[in-house]
Amino acid sequence: MLFFMISFNLIIPELNDFITGLGGIGDKGLIITLFTISAAISRPFSGRLSDFIGRKKVMYIGIFVSAVVSLLYPFSTSVAFFLTLRFLHGFSVGFTPTGATALITDMLPTYKRGAGMGIWGTFISLGIGVGQIFSYPIVSMVGINGLFVVAALLAITSSVILWNVTESLKIPEKFKAGHLIIKWNDVFEPAVLPAAMIMFFSAISSGIIFVISPDFSSFLNIPNKGWFFLFYVLCTIIVRLFTGRLSDKIGRRQTLLIGMILLIISMFLLANSRDIIHYSIASVVFGLATGISSPTLFAWTADLSLAHRRGVGSGTMFIALEFGIMFGSFSTKIFYNNTLDSIQHAFYVGVFFASIAVLYLAWHLKFRNSAT
Repeated sequence: MLFFMISFNLIIPELNDFITGLGGIGDKGLIITLFTISAAISRPFSGRLSDFIGRKKVMYIGIFVSAVVSLLYPFSTSVAFFLTLRFLHGFSVGFTPTGATALITDMLPTYKRGAGMGIWGTFISLGIGVGQIFSYPIVSMVGINGLFVVAALLAITSSVILWNVTESLKIPEKFKAGHLIIKWNDVFEPAVLPAAMIMFFSAISSGIIFVISPDFSSFLNIPNKGWFFLFYVLCTIIVRLFTGRLSDKIGRRQTLLIGMILLIISMFLLANSRDIIHYSIASVVFGLATGISSPTLFAWTADLSLAHRRGVGSGTMFIALEFGIMFGSFSTKIFYNNTLDSIQHAFYVGVFFASIAVLYLAWHLKFRNSAT
């Protein structure tokens, strides 16, 4: 997952400039939106397939798509073709993390889920951060087309490592066409709805950040467009080392309340940042919020999921993640007009929805038990 996450995050900081060069300056929000739409579409299929043919096979499908699409980006000569590739690339994220989440859930004992998901989530966050941070240095050395090739090679590397991972599904079936027949209960696992709602509300902020942070760095005269993620990844790794077991001790919802409050603070700080210092501080607080919330959400999902529907449960969680990112990224088309002044309005959208997450958690603590 580390190499897979680096692979597709490596290219994100440069895509705003890439689509601008193709004449699509007004379509920056679609870079993430189309990616997440296809990821969400593929979740029901990947969740169902992981419960039938195996976790690893589903992961390999996503890795293959990621490698092939990365190699096709250099052939983009129009906005339409580039956005089509972005849509296709999203299928990779719809498959690999879904299979991996189900595999990890199979491995972890209940009493160590918080700590285990913390470790796993740390490598995901590290992949996001390392990819975003090293995008600029790699482009400086080998150019944008070289960056796409490096991304493909990283995806291939992840497939080599996966070869030695043991399949956790006890009796995998051979693929049948019937496995692709999707019913509503293959799309949505009602048991994980509380965790999915928090994931959706919090992921809206991530969608906004993915679209705007490269431009924000440029507005602040920071050469590295992945600057925000430098402090984010360092902070989120450190906080996970110390708080990985926090939700095992004080409860999932109590831990998530802390994370959501920090998310509100981080988005408010971003909305009002006008220099590199405040921008970096906002990144640190966002890292704290993510480091606390992300592993807790996956642990809560594992708690709520039925054993025989863990693939669908993890798929539901990722659908919520994708819809949140999609909503957040698309909101930038409304509130962000490629100027520094309009950035504030876009980040306040994140503040609003993170506040809804806090209110929902408070209600849930008061009126529901932890398993509903």
